Amino acid sequence: MSSIDYSSKIPNNVNLAEDRTLQRALEQWQPNYLSWWNDMGPDGSHGFDVYLRTATSVDPQGWAQFGYVKMPEYRWGIFLNPAEAGRKIHFGDHLGEDAWQDVPGEHRANLRRIIVTQGDTEPASVEQQRHLGLTAPSLYDLRNLFQVNVEEGRHLWAMVYLLHKYFGRDGREEGEALLERRSGQQDNPRILQAFNEPTPDWLSFFMFTYFTDRDGKFQLCALAESAFDPLARTTRFMLTEEAHHMFVGESGVSRVIQRTCQVMNELRTDDPAKLRAAGVIDLPTLQRYLNFHFSVTIDLFGADQSSNAAIFYSSGLKGRFEEGKRGDDHQLRGDAYRILQLRDGRLVEEEVPMLNALNEVLRDDYITDSVGGVSRWNKVIEKAGIDFRLKTPHKAFHRNIGSLAGIKVAPDGRVIDEQEWNAHVAEWLPTESDRAFVASLMGRVIEPGKYANWIAPPMVGINRQPIDFEYVRFN
Repeated sequence: MSSIDYSSKIPNNVNLAEDRTLQRALEQWQPNYLSWWNDMGPDGSHGFDVYLRTATSVDPQGWAQFGYVKMPEYRWGIFLNPAEAGRKIHFGDHLGEDAWQDVPGEHRANLRRIIVTQGDTEPASVEQQRHLGLTAPSLYDLRNLFQVNVEEGRHLWAMVYLLHKYFGRDGREEGEALLERRSGQQDNPRILQAFNEPTPDWLSFFMFTYFTDRDGKFQLCALAESAFDPLARTTRFMLTEEAHHMFVGESGVSRVIQRTCQVMNELRTDDPAKLRAAGVIDLPTLQRYLNFHFSVTIDLFGADQSSNAAIFYSSGLKGRFEEGKRGDDHQLRGDAYRILQLRDGRLVEEEVPMLNALNEVLRDDYITDSVGGVSRWNKVIEKAGIDFRLKTPHKAFHRNIGSLAGIKVAPDGRVIDEQEWNAHVAEWLPTESDRAFVASLMGRVIEPGKYANWIAPPMVGINRQPIDFEYVRFN
């Protein structure tokens, strides 16, 4: 059992006590982290007792315990999956060599960049979500928000540990910078644009945790293949926590749909105006929110052709999703991949070297996975007997990265002109009035067992607790 030492100031399973220099550096960073949490963590929540899950070991079974914790006292720390004896590099130019236990000098800059970019997303999402607790639709949902928040904080610790241990002074400076940037701030924003978008309401939060945290899953899976073994071990454990974040998103949207369908059947109408008057979110509005969050998220994978992606793969820094399950030579030097390009006003597929298209490979894997969850949402609508289906838009829709950036494309994949886009964009993306309506539903519900009118209760509670359990205690 790979247990975690909770007797230390910084809980860890990396024998931190044996590395006094690193321990002192992280203990100097810790007060700055807590200051950031107090300033930018969940608004007004510091005195609450929250029923949270805390890691006690990194084993696949029984790795967490549940109990009431005040969030500023949550035991953030450094947890890596157990080392795999004799682990080999299984892709790229170093295929078959021993995995690296330290950073090769020639890959130092690129590895640091990868770790900093991943690390920057973690506090960013906490900042984006910091006001949501003030409008929670139930104690159950409030607790889930707080669980996501503390785990994003721990994922920041995971990346800062790597920066401090393996990158010296540069790493320490990057660790400080992670606490200085702010989501949406004009002068010092977060690195990736999706993490500067506001998360103003709970429908946005559920869409974010479904779509954008799913991007996190795919990026972490690609990094879990890394030849740099400490990064691979770190991200493997992060994935166990990321699963809950996606559950919050998928089940949250599903419960919104369930409540809307219930009211549609009670009122025998699909008229958005009547449904809004009844205090639920109509299905066309849900589709517009889906279109927005899906399109913003697939931009996170980067340009469809990228020399950096080729370098990261060939160097062994970042693999593909489920690299070990693929039947090719894991070097890809002669392989091709089809990407979309605009030619003579039409989208056409063109073959390019796969090494340069690895962002697109990961994006396509992500899209396949995302569609699966949307089909489960559609089963809720189908079960209610309603003739409406949600769809992920075409991957060229509303893109701002790569060769598809700025091209006007309808959700069905048709290339259109500016005039047609302007005529229909209010049908495809959330409008100011959509956002204002959703915001108008956001009233705080904190009585155990009570749920806001616009969302259905969950089928089961957290850790087999009843749905009227007191997940958050206000002191």
